[in-house]
Amino acid sequence: MPRWPVMSSQTVTDAPPEHPRQPAGWAARLRAFGYLPQRAGDLRERLVPGHPEPGSWMWRYLGFSTSAAGRLARATAWGGPLLVALLAGVLRFVNLGSPNAVIFDETYYAKDAWSLLRLGYETDWPEKANEQIIEGATPLGDTAAYVVHPPAGKWVIALGEWFFGLTPFGWRFMVALLGTLSVLMVCRIGRRLFRSTALGCLAGLLLAVDGLHFVMSRTALLDLVLMFWLLAAFGCLLIDRDAARARLAAALPTGPDGLLRSDPSVAERLGLGLRPWRLAAGVCLGLACATKWNGLYVLAAFGLMAVLWDAGARRSAGARAPYRTVLRRDALPAFSSLVPVALVTYLASWAGWFATSGGYYRNWHNEAGADSSFSWVPGPLRSLWHYTFEVYDFHVALTSSHPYESNPFSWLVAARPVTYYYVSADPDQPLSPSNPDSPVCGYASGCVREVLALGTPLLWWTACVALAYALWRWLFRRDWRAGAILCAVGAGYLPWLLYQERTIFYFYAVVLTPFLCLAVAFLVGALLGPPGSSERRRVIGIVTVGVLVLLIVWNFIYFYPIYTGEEISREGWRARMWLPTWI
Repeated sequence: MPRWPVMSSQTVTDAPPEHPRQPAGWAARLRAFGYLPQRAGDLRERLVPGHPEPGSWMWRYLGFSTSAAGRLARATAWGGPLLVALLAGVLRFVNLGSPNAVIFDETYYAKDAWSLLRLGYETDWPEKANEQIIEGATPLGDTAAYVVHPPAGKWVIALGEWFFGLTPFGWRFMVALLGTLSVLMVCRIGRRLFRSTALGCLAGLLLAVDGLHFVMSRTALLDLVLMFWLLAAFGCLLIDRDAARARLAAALPTGPDGLLRSDPSVAERLGLGLRPWRLAAGVCLGLACATKWNGLYVLAAFGLMAVLWDAGARRSAGARAPYRTVLRRDALPAFSSLVPVALVTYLASWAGWFATSGGYYRNWHNEAGADSSFSWVPGPLRSLWHYTFEVYDFHVALTSSHPYESNPFSWLVAARPVTYYYVSADPDQPLSPSNPDSPVCGYASGCVREVLALGTPLLWWTACVALAYALWRWLFRRDWRAGAILCAVGAGYLPWLLYQERTIFYFYAVVLTPFLCLAVAFLVGALLGPPGSSERRRVIGIVTVGVLVLLIVWNFIYFYPIYTGEEISREGWRARMWLPTWI
């Protein structure tokens, strides 16, 4: 019987192995909802769970020797994620330059990126600049433009323009590359989170076929760049968690039976030393904030999560007062690794603005701000602070209506997607109104080309169930993996609920997509069944999961034409508008 890579249903708890707690009071009442008390177990396994040995039965079945099959099975740790990322890359880079137009907010960020590349600061462009750019001209001005987002994401877009010029392919190249790399990261993050290569690759595959992530990976907007840095920070903190717990495990004593023993003196006094992965997380979170400011909420949430992880590790190791120990030994290093590092990274992203004198508000400290009471602060920093304050006022006061705005309450069910590009034509008419020589529409019902920023519906609707399951696992099984996923989703989603009057769009939710896919993979692990399940239970789980994944992939394929702007009949387009709010 092959060993299926399933996720254990047993809770990975942080309680010391001695003196397991018995449910009492509220805990006893919650037993009816699935709550389980903390259980004793192998301390080393709870501190640093190992990766199960990959099964080699499939390779042996294909005729490989036992040793070769073992090597191939071990290679899947990287081979599987790389294959999934290759699929994602092919999907994202094929016809990346189509539509051959400046679509949606590319009119801001593609041109801002080119200005940064040429001048170091953003500039205004002529009224007909988009048409001229598509025709091959670069009508760059030198008048500073008032922009409302930091420059890091635009510098990323500018790298593609540096390589390939001011063309649709050029300004979309780096975003497509980051979208592809994010799929690889999700595979590896899922593998580390669930201790299962199969579940990690499944999470990456789901991200590869999510429509919102796919469209955003092929459009030069900032939100995909923001998502990439937030995901990278999550991965860095996950590696740091394992490394810190491994240090604790290495310092604990071993009993005569060969098992680790908790030790309060070690748990409360051991310093965890230099933590480079936490510093790397600080850099990633700084780059996220330097792309869009809503990264600040995630910085705060991830910082709190990292400290709570340290408290859980020290409690497992035997600390009698883990939170007091963390406040004394870990809180300040954690803060220093994240907040100051993020701040320095954020300021570094403004290097082009600092190095030149033509940027918007660049010389404010010599003009309107010359009499500031903070004259002891270097002038350029005062100018940047004033610029920041003005931009903040802009964002909180942005309440103008837009046909594609959506309330965040509707995001998880994908109720109001955003059209990035849309053209239509009647039968025998050219599909491009501005080009009479373009091919004419050959469909009797008319033709449509659309790029619709819409998550794969079946994936997002499944994710709603997966989030509910993760919440149950976190509340009643104290599963830290569920808590980590919920923290990332909550940090990217819940703050938007505070701005009900602001103009908000569904595509902001792309920062949630990697974690929604991880949540679905988490649910899939439960559907497959825990170790020791009966043959009938295992078969039912495998068939259920197989049908679910195939339906999600089919759903992506079905909507593919309206993700890429392919020409389809008006009748086919209407068939894909499942909800009236999608039009």
